[in-house]
Amino acid sequence: MTDRYSFSLTTFSPSGKLVQIEHALSAVNQGVTSIGVKARNGIVIATEKKAPSPLQDVSATEKVVPICKTMGLVYSGMGPDARVLVSKARKSAEKYRCVYRETPPTLVLVKEIANVMQEFTQSGGVRPFGVSLLVCGHDSTHGLGLYQVDPSGTFFPWNATAIGKNHINARTFLERRYNEALELEDAVHIAILTLKESYEGQMTAGSIEIGVVTEQGTQTQDEMMDVETEGGQPAYPSDQSMDQPEPKISFRKLSEAEVADYLELA
Repeated sequence: MTDRYSFSLTTFSPSGKLVQIEHALSAVNQGVTSIGVKARNGIVIATEKKAPSPLQDVSATEKVVPICKTMGLVYSGMGPDARVLVSKARKSAEKYRCVYRETPPTLVLVKEIANVMQEFTQSGGVRPFGVSLLVCGHDSTHGLGLYQVDPSGTFFPWNATAIGKNHINARTFLERRYNEALELEDAVHIAILTLKESYEGQMTAGSIEIGVVTEQGTQTQDEMMDVETEGGQPAYPSDQSMDQPEPKISFRKLSEAEVADYLELA
């Protein structure tokens, strides 16, 4: 009976399921394992980066990608689908910045991405995105945030989670290791150890990718927004809050040298 509905995205099966979405989740579960861990002072996202052939150059392949200064994401599933969503997320972040002169809150951008994915579950002639995302970031409203977005358009906030192949075992491992008092350094180690649980072969600095949201000193609001000035005066001199120093929170990918240092200690 289910087979009659498995090729239609816009028709519910008698059991109340959209079978194509379940197939999309199967595509996610065939992807590499990706990890997200929120610490007291930052967030870490990590994933495997293995080439299907030793002849392939993976230096141009990115699974951990920045969206804007304060946000980044990692994906499991189909790379081309993730590339489309990353492009849409970056455009949405830039539009928000042009209008409000600040980077978007993490939850706002997560909802934008989720809305795009949901639209592809109720339109004819399209298919769901075969990818799940872990989006991390920081904003002044909600602080640090780690969210999972699925092909159905559903999103969840997490303290620590895993997606992709072996995500069930990875989450079980995280449940044993995670606590809310974790420092960022400890979160990076936990993410690496979680990946090692299901990693096949020798893990090297070139075979995993790690990104972190972390605080780096302080800066003024004008610096955070890159507001242009004329004659040394702020673009909005009447707004006194513009000159108040704020924590400089940014997203960045760890270099292979930094990853290698963590692997030596893991």
